[in-house]
Order: sequence, then C-alpha cells, then structure tokens
Amino acid sequence: MSLPYRVLAILFLGLGVLTGCSGTGVLNRMTPESGYERVSNLAYDPERNLRLDIYQPDNAQNAPVVVFFYGGRWSDGDKAQYKFVGQALASRGFVAVIPNYRLYPSVRFPAFVEDGARAVKWVRSKIGEHGGSPAKIFVMGHSAGAHIAAMLALDESHLKNVGLSRGVLRGMIGLAGPYDFMPITDPDLRDLFGPPESFEKSQPILYATGGNPPLLLMHGEDDEAVWVKNTRNLASAVAKAGGPVETVIYPKMSHSLIVGSLGPILRNNNDVLANIDLFVTKWSDPSFSRANRSPPPAIQTTPLELE
Repeated sequence: MSLPYRVLAILFLGLGVLTGCSGTGVLNRMTPESGYERVSNLAYDPERNLRLDIYQPDNAQNAPVVVFFYGGRWSDGDKAQYKFVGQALASRGFVAVIPNYRLYPSVRFPAFVEDGARAVKWVRSKIGEHGGSPAKIFVMGHSAGAHIAAMLALDESHLKNVGLSRGVLRGMIGLAGPYDFMPITDPDLRDLFGPPESFEKSQPILYATGGNPPLLLMHGEDDEAVWVKNTRNLASAVAKAGGPVETVIYPKMSHSLIVGSLGPILRNNNDVLANIDLFVTKWSDPSFSRANRSPPPAIQTTPLELE
C-alpha cells in the first residue's frame, strides 16, 4: 500500500477517535449537502415500522435506482449511518434508497431478506415520484447487506412472496459479502440462521443456477471479517452456471474500507465508486440483455489507482 492511501486511511480512522464518532460518522460529517435532496423516514412497511431514506439527484428523471442494504452482522446498523453512500450514488446520477430492516435477535433468517423484498416492492411502485425509474432497479449491499442483496438476486422466492420476480432487478452489487460461509460455528450465527437443518437455505452460492440478474462482486484480499473466498466461490459458481457476473478483487483493501471508499475522504483514491457507476450505467441501458450480452468474464483483479 502506498503512502498516500495509508495516510488517508489513518486520517479516516483517527478522525473517528478524535471526534468520538464511528468511521461512518466521520464520513457523514464530511459529506456534501448539495447536488441532491434527501427524503427521510418514508414508511415502506408501516405494519413493522420499517422506513427508508431516498437520495434524489437534482433534476433526476427516469434515473437508475440503487437500493443499498448496510452491513452489521445482521444485528446492527441504521440507515442514518450511510448518508455518505446515498450522496456518493446520487453524485453519479442514481437515485439511492437506503432502507432499515429488522435485526437479530429480534428476528432471525430469513426475516431481514423478506424486509429487503418489501423495500424493493415499495421502490417498484413509488420511486417514480422521486425521479427514479421502476424499470432500472439495482440492489446493493455491504457485508451482511450484500448477503441480503445476493439472496434477493439469486433466490427468487423472496421477491415472489411479495408479488414480484427477480426480473424487476437490473443487477446486484455486493461489497465484501458473505455468500458461502458454511460451516456455521459461531453460537449467535447458529441461532440466527438455525435450526441446523436450515443452514443451507441461507447460502447464496447454493442458488447459483445461472438465471440471476447481472452481478458485480467486489472484495478486498485484506478482508479479515468476511474472507474473500466468499466472492471468489460465488463468482465461480455463477459463471459455471452461465449467469452474468463481474468481479473486482482488490489486493489491498480491508472489510470496512471498501464501503468507506464511497465516502468523500477516500472516494478519489480508488475505483470502487467508478466500478459501481460503470456497472449500473451499462445494465441500465435496455440494449444490454441476456440475449446479446457477452460471456461472463473470469475473475479479475483491478489494482488500486493511487496517486
């Protein structure tokens, strides 16, 4: 890792210590307020008191929509912590939607995936009122949120249960996601995904049948929270099944910095946001279809572009 990137990473972490904030708190404080409108706390599931925030670019019309699910081991997190993600996506012309979902131990799998499906249903019916196109919906997540996004893209049953099909998704973007994490040994995760005979149902890799919408899977080799084999294994399984998948494996990237790279401190020091932009722009174009797409690429590495 070269010095400029290391300095920025230390600055990112150090500011959190000095200000008493989490890393996301630092990024949110430094996030610009212009260029978009944030609409907060819209109820997408009033019965369960589930709400979402929308980041609408100025003058957005028929824009691609990215529904982002945050991470936190399925037990922690809040949409308010990810203003920097909403602004990053809006800065590229996309309408960003960040929903809350129910967390363990209040619920167990698959409740949070079901919440994700309900959020997509709401977006499908309402996003036109906020400058987004219901025909250009992408799901995206980091860590546990990437697991939710992958389950929606790969296991069609969750969207079918809310009256949709995965055909409503133009694509899925996963940042450092757990897609192939058996055996499950941690007691809390065994409880979260249990009983043991149901563990397999929680594994996105087991739904890699080739019928998925396009996937962009991104991961860092320095990730010590979710091993990079999760992305490599899922990408290989999807490609083998004939499904569309693109991968970016960063040789120097940690679990938290891959999402932190969307914030204003690190955004211009690697190509995480640029790769997301390219993927969403490409697959938003109606001329891209399963019929005329090129074969899915092999697993590739994109080195960090550091100044």
